[in-house]
Amino acid sequence: MTEFAQYLPDYIRALGVTLMLSLCAAVGGMLLGFVMNGLCRQSSLAYHLWRTYVWIIRGTPFLAQLAVIYFGLPSVGIMLSAVEATILSLMLYSAAYFGEIFRAAWNSIPPGQREAALANAISSQRCFWHIQTPQAIRFALPLLGNQFILTIKESAVASIITVPELTMTTSQIVANTYSYVLPYTLLIISYWLLAQGVSLSVRTLSYVLRTGE
Repeated sequence: MTEFAQYLPDYIRALGVTLMLSLCAAVGGMLLGFVMNGLCRQSSLAYHLWRTYVWIIRGTPFLAQLAVIYFGLPSVGIMLSAVEATILSLMLYSAAYFGEIFRAAWNSIPPGQREAALANAISSQRCFWHIQTPQAIRFALPLLGNQFILTIKESAVASIITVPELTMTTSQIVANTYSYVLPYTLLIISYWLLAQGVSLSVRTLSYVLRTGE
């Protein structure tokens, strides 16, 4: 226990790295998924390209996608650090899932609402932002929270390319201390606490949106 204590600063920094990776990837993935869903409603070409992208991303493991970006892009002159490659890979990976969540959210809105809005001289843009979007967000919020949790857990794959996040740092501590139970127990608890934090935040935000308080 005493020997492990000296590594706590490293562990806290690793927790910050995990949070940074997950937050950047989740925000980027949500934005990309949201924008692409909007484009898909405007263009059949964008729709088919995006559906192909989702099909490929969801059908292949994230580790393979990370390897292609981190090891493959330098061959075409694009150099990324391990952290940059992880954020980009995780963002592109999560965008496919966030995009499907947004698609389901908008499909859940009755099409008659838009027709009613237009009949009452409400523009399509105003209908989208003030009528449809709030409903879609309330529908999608729990699913977005679940995907954010999955993004946090997927960030552990970054340890393969030596990003100093929680899993990588825990492995290094184990190698230095030859102690397994305490470091890995703390690792499990850390991911569990992060997941509970996201769940609590989503429940609180859902309550606020539902009640308007």
